[in-house]
This record gives sequence, C-alpha cells and structure tokens, in this order.
Amino acid sequence: MVKVVGVRFKKAGKVYYFDPGELDISKGDCVIVETARGVEFGDVVIGPKEVCEGDLVSSLKSVIRIATEEDRAKLEENKVKEKSAFDVCVQQIEKHNLPMKLIDVEYTFDNNKVIFYFTAEGRVDFRELVRDLASVFHTRIELRQIGVRDEAKMIGGLGSCGRPLCCATFLGDFDPVSIRMAKDQNLSLNPAKISGICSRLMCCLRFESTCYDSGDEGKGWSQPVDDIGVDEMDKCSKCESCCKEQVFEEHELLEIIKSGTEGEEDEDSED
Repeated sequence: MVKVVGVRFKKAGKVYYFDPGELDISKGDCVIVETARGVEFGDVVIGPKEVCEGDLVSSLKSVIRIATEEDRAKLEENKVKEKSAFDVCVQQIEKHNLPMKLIDVEYTFDNNKVIFYFTAEGRVDFRELVRDLASVFHTRIELRQIGVRDEAKMIGGLGSCGRPLCCATFLGDFDPVSIRMAKDQNLSLNPAKISGICSRLMCCLRFESTCYDSGDEGKGWSQPVDDIGVDEMDKCSKCESCCKEQVFEEHELLEIIKSGTEGEEDEDSED
C-alpha cells in the first residue's frame, strides 16, 4: 500500500495523486508540487489515504512543500500577468490576421511557460505569432487548440436548467455521451433540448443515466415515429391510433434530425 493525496490544479480539473512524504497534509490545504509542466500550485481535494501500488498508472512524484503566503502572493501575481498576456496576444492575433479566437491564458507557477488556449475551425499557422510572443514575454510559449467543450468549460455559463454548467463546476473530465442515453431517459430527441451551450449532447445525460438503468440493455426503446423530437405532453390524445411505433436502435443524432426534417417536408407537400 502507498500513501497518496489527491491534488487539483483547476476548479473543475482532473485530480492527480502525489506522495505526501513526511508532510502533515490535510484536505483543503494548498501545496506546491512538480508536474510534467514544471512546478505547480494546487489544492488538496483528497486527504491522505492508502492505495494499492498496482492501481497507480505511473510513479508518484512527491509534494515539494505546503504553500506559504509568498506562494499565494505569487499565484495572485500570475493571475494579473495572465490578464495582461491575454490583451497582448489578442493584439498580435489581429496583427497577423489569424483565423483564431483566444479563449484563455495560463502561466505556470514558476513562470517557465505561458500557455495560450484558442479555438479555430481548422489548422492555423501560428509560427510567426509564437516568435512575436516569445520576444515579448521572454519565456517558453505554447499555443494549444481546444474544442468547443473545453471552451465552454473554461468560459462557464448557465445551462438550460438555469444552473451553472456541470463541466465548469464539478466535472473533472468529459465522458462519452450518446443519443441512447437520451432515449433511455425518455427525453425529447430534439437537438435544441438535449444539447448544451457547446452544441454537443449535454453532459448530464451521462452521469444521470445510471439512475435510469433498468438492466434491459439491447431491447431498444419504442416511440411513435411521427413524433421525433416531440415531448410526450405534445402528442395528441389519439396518438396510439394515428402513429406507428418503431423501435429505435442505435442511430446517429444527425440521422434522427434528417429523418425528422424529411417528415416535415412530406407533410407540407400533402397540405
């Protein structure tokens, strides 16, 4: 058995395990650790516990020290630098006329590297941009392209339920989400109702699906074919007699949308 502590570097980021050594560390403490990116400042979210050595993916790195007031002051200083770096990078992007959108900037705790997160529709040749940024900040520069889910996680916002986004508050990672989960929960298949602000299937479909598991996997789920994307309350009172039932097997979301659109066009032509 190995003694470990769980450390998180961002509010809703992944949890990484470190060896506390002889330090008296408790949950809620702030610590300084060494990672692949360099020296980092993190929060202890899992107190000391023992795990099997075989459960560890890689060798443990030790906690350097418990964070001091000087470390906290440096962390706040880095946040001020990040805001300034964001403005500088936006100006450089406009200067080079690059088709990219800057999302966030992050300084490593030891200021050894500055990471710029951006989104773009395709590949972007930012070699000239990196040279200009390196001449301004005099440190290592990393430009990292992210997807729409990571963008929503960084920016945050409110979901259709009126609550803060799950990915920005407590989800540490993005698990695969499928349309099957929406079917099992008897939800509308209307993309506008089951998609988040990132235009992808809502993450809550995943972590709430276990509450709906009935153990009848593979038997499919039946719903009137003419009511694709329509809630049960919107159906007519004689739905059983005027609509056929079809067992939905595993379909892609786009195929379901397409079939619903074709049905609407047929109805318009009959009118």
